[in-house]
Amino acid sequence: MSEIIATDLSSRAYQRATKFLSELDEDWARHIAAIGPCRHEAKPAREPYEALVRAIAYQQLHAKAGDAILGRLLALYPGVSFPAPEQLLASDPESQRACGFSSMKLATIRGIAQATTDGIVPSLNDARHLSDAALIERLTSLRGVGRWTVEMFLIYSLERSDILPVDDSGVREGYRRLKGMEKAPMPRQMREISEAWSPWRTVAAWYLWRLPSR
Repeated sequence: MSEIIATDLSSRAYQRATKFLSELDEDWARHIAAIGPCRHEAKPAREPYEALVRAIAYQQLHAKAGDAILGRLLALYPGVSFPAPEQLLASDPESQRACGFSSMKLATIRGIAQATTDGIVPSLNDARHLSDAALIERLTSLRGVGRWTVEMFLIYSLERSDILPVDDSGVREGYRRLKGMEKAPMPRQMREISEAWSPWRTVAAWYLWRLPSR
């Protein structure tokens, strides 16, 4: 197996990242000064299976709605902090559906559980040895799992420092506001623009998500 892929989202790394981004231009410098230090919070102990199920549960929902639906799902499995893939698959789909999942979301969640038992979804230890591109290719092969979902996993579970979810409307809209543009860049444009922010695109995304509406 290849060597573990280095990640660095420590407080010192945030300082280097904010200095790097602040020196890009006056717009970045002004925005970062207004927001202050980066306070990105990752969940590095979560297994990929759990991280993906949680991401799907919250997809296209406000946080409170996602909390409620996920809470009802977890209540089906007393005594464990999160159900194992085998537990989730052994459960009655109708009981899970009653938690508030759409039929498509539930199919995706059960598909993630099945792919975990089949070895397609890697363990956290194995995922740490896989590149961003390899994980995106592997996990987006699952039904209902898109690139954005995998990128959230890379950012919040693996603490990868150079991820910019260009399909995220908040990132693109944030850049539009940062630069006073009439229209937000398209994903391809955003990808090209963000090359100048490497190797700190994760931190750049964190700041773009915090642009006030105007």
